[in-house]
Amino acid sequence: RNLAHARDLIAEWVTDYNTARPHSALGYQTPTGFALHLTTAIARPAARDDSSARRAIAQPTPTGVNQKPAPVAAG
Repeated sequence: RNLAHARDLIAEWVTDYNTARPHSALGYQTPTGFALHLTTAIARPAARDDSSARRAIAQPTPTGVNQKPAPVAAG
């Protein structure tokens, strides 16, 4: 009909897309449901087990990767 009507329709679509439609990248959950799952998982501390080791933050270097620094020419 007009620009204002188009903006209203687009705003409704964006809201529907971001809150109600499941997304494959989120395991076919809605963004709202996924965010709720994340916030409850973050708020709930993980169970501590004395026998479990901490997970490494960085991955180990793959075998065969050269870790020597490259020489830099001066000047």
